[in-house]
Amino acid sequence: MPFDAGTSQRDKRSSKSRTSTFNKTERSNTQKNRSDRPKSFNSKFVNKTSSTNFNKGAKVFREDAPSGEQVHFKPHFTDHDKRHSDNTHAEHGTRSFNKDRSKRSFNDGADKQGRSERSFSNRREGLNKGKDGKKIVVPRRKEIVNDKIPRKPGFTTFQMRLVQSILNSALVDKKPLDKSYAMWFAKVKIPAVEQGFVIRHINAMFRRLSFYAHVAGLKRPSDFERHVNRLILSYYATEGWPLPELNAEGFDRTGLKKRIEEAIAHPLYNEGCPFYLEELCSRELKDKWPAERKALGEAAPRFIRVNTLKTTRDELAAALSEEGVVTKSVKGVHTALEVTSNAALFRTLAFREGKFEQQDAGSQLIAPFLEVAPGMRVIDTCAGSGGKTLHLAALMNGKGSLIAMDIEGWKLDELKARARRAGAFNIETRVIDSTKVIKRLYGHADRVIIDAPCSGLGVLRRTADSKWADIQPRLIELKKIQADILERYSRMVKVGGKVVYSTCSILPSENEKQVKAFLANHPGEFVLEAEEHIWPSSGFDGFYMARLRRLETFDATAEANDANDTTSGEPSSQESDKVATAAVNPDNTQADAARANDTVTEPADAATQADNAGTANSTESAGSSENAGTADSAEIGKQD
Repeated sequence: MPFDAGTSQRDKRSSKSRTSTFNKTERSNTQKNRSDRPKSFNSKFVNKTSSTNFNKGAKVFREDAPSGEQVHFKPHFTDHDKRHSDNTHAEHGTRSFNKDRSKRSFNDGADKQGRSERSFSNRREGLNKGKDGKKIVVPRRKEIVNDKIPRKPGFTTFQMRLVQSILNSALVDKKPLDKSYAMWFAKVKIPAVEQGFVIRHINAMFRRLSFYAHVAGLKRPSDFERHVNRLILSYYATEGWPLPELNAEGFDRTGLKKRIEEAIAHPLYNEGCPFYLEELCSRELKDKWPAERKALGEAAPRFIRVNTLKTTRDELAAALSEEGVVTKSVKGVHTALEVTSNAALFRTLAFREGKFEQQDAGSQLIAPFLEVAPGMRVIDTCAGSGGKTLHLAALMNGKGSLIAMDIEGWKLDELKARARRAGAFNIETRVIDSTKVIKRLYGHADRVIIDAPCSGLGVLRRTADSKWADIQPRLIELKKIQADILERYSRMVKVGGKVVYSTCSILPSENEKQVKAFLANHPGEFVLEAEEHIWPSSGFDGFYMARLRRLETFDATAEANDANDTTSGEPSSQESDKVATAAVNPDNTQADAARANDTVTEPADAATQADNAGTANSTESAGSSENAGTADSAEIGKQD
């Protein structure tokens, strides 16, 4: 049949007419179905939900379905944390509809939209109400956190490289361990907890360096200078960790178990005591030495001192607890708290507000021993960075005059910063750059404290790297310096005033023998009121303190000659002070180590645990109470 254009057009019009008729019929059926539904049913809601996914078995109506036909969809899972999804209002509409079907009604226009928004907002804030009018708090779904993959014991690859770098700085480059911590934690930024982990294990290596030397098959600890990787492998084997793949030439893995058993059975190896130290201390302490040797080979506890100018011990403990730092009180030291958690102390708000300083509990007994009172004139002759100076200021309630002296100006600058944070504004600093500074103060002070330079044997567990260098050659010179300082600095006290001579050593030759020799040289001028030993076996660091009272002035002729001498004594003073700095003094050279601590906090932290203040950023890493930097996690050096 030939193509007829006119017929084609008619067919098109007829088809359009049939389609229109069909649509009208469908709309009529749809309206009829709607009239059979409950009045509160919202067709627009159905349109919204029809595009969502429902589980099998749920029946809903759909406008574009044939009349009377029900379509099966999967019910939708309502996620109340999904704030901005397309079906948010529909979900909340469903909940309200199911709760109270008879009272539920939707209005057209803006009122409907506003009510929907208010409903969404109320549920979002947990403010929707039940039938009795009480608020119903809708619990939010907990965040799902994937379980961490368990890590095998030991250092990660990154931590291993960092440990090797620190060990090379300390063993090969001969840098103090606290300075090595500070340098590397300033370069490598890692979390305080991780920093404390690294510091804690490196400190453990240095505490028993002779032990690991035997396990590694070396003759002496100094051989680790050429075999750093052997030290790491020996530590892994002793800790029971899987041995890493390290290039350690000459390391015999076959006899490891036997060598570890031999080292454990040897008391000097097992307690980390060098042979020279055993000989020296056995000679001076006799039967008392074995107990002190064992205590010095253990990890040091972490103590802080409450700044009573700003808070109390109970208030500080509560404030630190809110910041996640666990502490406990210390029996016999009412200003001390022991930190029992591996926390970054120097990153806490309490530290920034000056409410505490890191200081060993034994050291906290020295300042009260001086018996100061508000309004007095007190001189701290070897102040260093100010651990005991700040304690004295607190005991004086910030009233009176407190002069802090030292030969190192940078230490006094640190003291000033610490004093500002602590709120101690009665402190005056003076650099000892000549003997005139001392002589001008003769007979002017009510109290004088002489924290003399010493061997530092009482704080060895906080400066574990220092004990592997023989101090006996230096000890002879140190004793001369101690006698000279006691002789000259004691003249600054008034008649009737008191002087405290203290050290962080446990050797009688540096302590009571020095005091006895001084009293023998000045009969009738000074009298010994009291003396006290604090031993490492007590759980604190080792200290000695003696309190002397001045009865009358020194020989007039000798004092006049000293007053006229303005130059001849200077070299002796400078020489004494410089050797003193080289000596291990808790508030001087070793205070730097403690300052790096929290950073860390075996410390800080750096030595015990964490938070890099010392050399790295003057706040917290290597081991100081005054610095709040990196380490708080491990306490690295010695505390003030």
